[in-house]
Parts: sequence; C-alpha cells; structure tokens
Amino acid sequence: MSYDQYENPLITRYASKEMSQLWGSQRKFSTWRKLWIALAEAEQELGLPITDAQIAELKAHVDDIDFDAARAHEKRLRHDVMAHVHTYGDVCPNAKAIIHLGATSCYVTDNTDLILLRDAMELVRGRLVGVIDSLAQFAQQYRDLPCLGFTHLQPAQPTTVGKRACLWAYDLVLDLEDLEHRISLLKARSTKGTTGTQASFLKLFDGDHAKVRRLEQLVAEKIGFSERYAVTGQTYSRKVDAQIVDTLSGIAQSSHKTATDLRLLANRKEVEEPFEKEQIGSSAMAYKRNPMRSERICSLARFVMSLQSSTANTLATQWMERTLDDSANRRLVLPQVFLAIDAVLILYQNVTTGLVVYPQVIAKNLGEELPFMATEDILMTAVAAGGDRQDLHEHIRQHSQDAAAVVKNEGKPNDLLDRLAGDSAFAGIDLHAAMDARQFVGRAPEQVDEFISEIVDPIRAKYGDSALDAEVNV
Repeated sequence: MSYDQYENPLITRYASKEMSQLWGSQRKFSTWRKLWIALAEAEQELGLPITDAQIAELKAHVDDIDFDAARAHEKRLRHDVMAHVHTYGDVCPNAKAIIHLGATSCYVTDNTDLILLRDAMELVRGRLVGVIDSLAQFAQQYRDLPCLGFTHLQPAQPTTVGKRACLWAYDLVLDLEDLEHRISLLKARSTKGTTGTQASFLKLFDGDHAKVRRLEQLVAEKIGFSERYAVTGQTYSRKVDAQIVDTLSGIAQSSHKTATDLRLLANRKEVEEPFEKEQIGSSAMAYKRNPMRSERICSLARFVMSLQSSTANTLATQWMERTLDDSANRRLVLPQVFLAIDAVLILYQNVTTGLVVYPQVIAKNLGEELPFMATEDILMTAVAAGGDRQDLHEHIRQHSQDAAAVVKNEGKPNDLLDRLAGDSAFAGIDLHAAMDARQFVGRAPEQVDEFISEIVDPIRAKYGDSALDAEVNV
C-alpha cells in the first residue's frame, strides 16, 4: 500500500466493500466486454456474418483484463474505449474484427453506467430497508415512553420516544418509495448510434429498419432491461442522472435530520448513540462521549446533497446531441454519491441498532415542563368543580409567569404546582393526578403500532432478508 498519494476516504474509511467493488475498474470494464458480447450475439442472430467461434472467444476473456496493456493503448490512442477494444482484441484475435461493430463509445460507457446505477440503487435499497427495520424495532420498544416534544426547538406537547422514531423512519419510507420509482423507470440506452439516429446500424443491415429496431430490443434484454429509452442523442439523457442523485440527496436529507436530532438528544442526555468500551471521545477531555457517528452521518450527507448541483448543471449544459464536459464530472459524481450514501446508511443502521435511552433523564426533563402543559387539564377540572373559567385562567396565567421567572432568573425548579396548591381557587383539585405524562401523549403509542403494522411490516414482507448488515469501518 502506497502512502505518498491521496486516497479517497470514501474507499479507505467509509463505504462498504460491495459498493466499492461495484464502481471499481474490474466491474466496469468486464461489463464493457459483456456489452460487446451482447452486441455480437444480437447481430449474429439478425444475420450478420459473426461466427459462434468468435463469440466463444469473446466469452472466454470477459474478466482477464490486462490493465497495463489498456493503459499503454490509451496513452497512444488518447481514447479509453478504443484502448479497451484493442486490449480485448489482443486476447481475441479471431473476434477482433467484429468487436464494437456499428457502435459508438457511448454504447459501452452509457449502458454500463445504467447497469451500475441499477445495481447500486438496489444495494442502497437493501440498506434503506435495514435502517427502516431497525428504527421500527426501536420505536416498538419505546412506543409508550413519554418524552418532551419540541416545536421551534422549544418545549411543546409531549410525545413518545417511539413516535419520534417513527418520524425518522417515515422519511426513509418516502425515500424508499422514490428509490423504487427510479429503479422501475431505469431503461437501457442500447444501440442508438453515434448521435442517436442509429445510422450505422441501418447501414449494417442494408436499410432494414425492422432489424435495427429488433437489434435494439435484443441487446437491451441481453443486458437485463425490458425497455429502452425512446430517444437519445449520443448519450441517454443526463436528466436520468439528475433524478437519481436527487433521490439519493433525499435519503441524505432524511439521514441528516435524524442524526441532528440524535445529537440534540445526546446534549440533553436523553438518548445516545452506541459508545464502545475503549472508544475515546476527546483527546483532551477524557470524560467526553461525543456523538461522532451521528456527526459523520451529517458530514457525509452534506456531501451527497452538494452533488445535486453537479448533475443538474451537467444536464443543463449538454448542448445539442451531447458535449464531453459531462465525462470527467460524472466519473467523480456518480461513484462518489453512491459510496457516500452507502456510508451514511451503514452508519445510520449502526447507530439505530445500538441507541441507548435514559428514561430517568427523559422523565426529569419532561417533569420540569409538564406543570405548564398540565394547566389546561387543571383549568378544565377546576371549571367542572364549579369555578369561573375566566377567573381561573387569570390565576393560572399569573402563577405560570411567576414560576417561569423563578426558573429563568434564579435557576430553581418549576414550582407552579406548589403555587396552584396554595391558591384557594384550586382547593380540592387533585393537582398531582394531572401530572401523569401518559395522558398528554395522545395516540402516540397507537400511532407507533399502526405505523409498524401498516407501513413497515409490508416492507419487511416484500424484501425479507434483503436488508444488508452494517459494519462501520472507522
């Protein structure tokens, strides 16, 4: 291993081996060769003079790629596709003459990208399902544990820990629906020709339009697609890339939101991400338990979201039938956006399968605010006992402001209940009965049950064991 050159941390630190290999050179160029075989087979089936021996020779050398030879050819030719045509031809001398017959470079580059995009999205889908499942398990466990709710990051009506986890999970469910949609819409570019007109293939088949159309469908099926894009220029529309990256950005947005919530909850000492026995939180402050995995989720998610602009601008600047200024950008963006979202979901599943909840702290934090939230019920109970609603409201308002002032100005506990207990207007009212937090969470526990049975369980049934394990590298 060399240590004197930059290495991509998405490969060395964050993403999985599966995703790294998917976007690796071996997978890419072996797929090019499979595409040349699919083209040769389809052309043979439609009557071109390609022999079984030539196809057999091509099939015998799909994976034994001489990358040094390809590099030498490219240095000489300054063309990556032709470099690999010659490299393939070097080991397939009998088939060399029919490799890439009638095709343009984008036949192999674009169709390969579409295959890799499909496989990468399916891998991401497996990770999404895994996180949704782990969040649902967590939600079920804490379905009825009351906690302080927040709006505007200010104390609000209580919810439950489990219901809050359902909010996180549902964002991912919506992302899963979007991802499934993108997978279902993905098509092959197949054999569209140099500017998308199929002129070269029409020449090969002596003007037989039916054979050219059949060739396009045959090749698409051979490479795993039932449909082809209706029209293309030299490339498939870069709108497809933009739509896919938008979907991955959506997953990143959801993940960032949850990780941020967990960081805030860690600050309140209510919920923490897993912390290993020998893990160090700070090199200086030995007591620290920093939420480093949640922070890393946010960091990587931010990177994914930033890549939306690249695919959008690439689409916007594809002049006429195409320009090559998409190439270098896509070489960077497409692999890295998948590597990064892969890493985000690995971290997300790791965190959510090991969350640590502190019920006593949650109860303490909720208890400090609960007297204010209980005042409406106290008001209604006092009115039912014969009190004047407007008069009682004014008593509660004054006591609440005085209690809040003590909390804020003197740092003392919330003494609102004591103030109300000492007020004759509330004599005979069981104030402490109003402090049962469970009566303020509404249908939160039932919503957890319904969400799991109606939304999560069908996902579990559909995908079964397709969820992937999540191992954090660093």
